[in-house]
Amino acid sequence: MRRPEGQGGCATPVIEMSGITKIYTIGEVQVQALAGVDFVVNEGEMTAIMGPSGSGKSTLMNIIGCLDRASSGTYLLAGEDVTEKDDNELAHIRNRRIGFVFQSFNLLPRLTAMENVALPLVYRGIPVRDRLERALEALASVGLDSRTHHRPNQLSGGQQQRVAIARALCSNPSILLADEPTGNLDSRAGDEVLSIFKGLNAAGMTVVVVTHDQNVAAHCRRIIRLRDGRVVSDETNAGAGVGGGNTQ
Repeated sequence: MRRPEGQGGCATPVIEMSGITKIYTIGEVQVQALAGVDFVVNEGEMTAIMGPSGSGKSTLMNIIGCLDRASSGTYLLAGEDVTEKDDNELAHIRNRRIGFVFQSFNLLPRLTAMENVALPLVYRGIPVRDRLERALEALASVGLDSRTHHRPNQLSGGQQQRVAIARALCSNPSILLADEPTGNLDSRAGDEVLSIFKGLNAAGMTVVVVTHDQNVAAHCRRIIRLRDGRVVSDETNAGAGVGGGNTQ
């Protein structure tokens, strides 16, 4: 199993997958989505997980994000074995450790940008003043502090995705997990979103981008490729310039 090192020495694993399989039962048919996946992502890496439709990348993303469980194998998240956690335990882990950014933005249309960003903090019982302050700070970090009271239909696609990123950041996650984050954006807006990811990564955040788009993957320092539920390559992309892991 590959354990890439940081630029200056030892690195700290945050995602460790060993022998991960996933089998779905559809009627009387069993479909193997993942067939023994092994890899490690270290703290401070910016990694792309690539593969065509049916390669298993969406299934793998759900397992990384604690949205689903593997059928077999071991998954350590920041050194903690989450393989056998129950639904409540998985929800607790992902709410505090993982920020999600999806292709479809998933914003509530009747809420303002600030209200959308603050929503995860409502479920955590954060007081109103604190969560609004944190939401404003997160919106400012993605350049949208002047759009706090705009609803999604008053924002461009790129702005909506930046609101979604701010919402992901509001809980101070250690990992940002993005699923086809530029899929609904034009090239300019997509580049702006990827620039935000690279800035977050340069500041030390671990970023994992699930994509089929080579142009998106080119922004990541490391590219893991899946085919038929297996890792077929795991390469360093020196041209990306950031995301090699933190110096320990």
